[in-house]
Amino acid sequence: MLVIVCYDVNTETRAGRRRLRRIAKVCEGIGQRVQKSVFECQVSLMQFEALERELLSEIELTEDNLRLYRLPESRGAEVREHGTFRATDFNGPLVL
Repeated sequence: MLVIVCYDVNTETRAGRRRLRRIAKVCEGIGQRVQKSVFECQVSLMQFEALERELLSEIELTEDNLRLYRLPESRGAEVREHGTFRATDFNGPLVL
């Protein structure tokens, strides 16, 4: 399934800036950055649940915001891209 991870971390403190870096590192390990705080991740249900647990362990619920959008393939998720960035097609060939 395709998962969109979006987050907004309060970076007014040093601890907040550290949380932001840790959250980004978790997301970079499983997906691709499509905007500064938005990642696309192609994961299984088990990987999704592990990702959610890991992100929840990093985020401060009273100061930050985390949103996870699950787009199952069975519903025919469609992504329309505009502008210069082109995301990796996870279902396409790895080498062109």
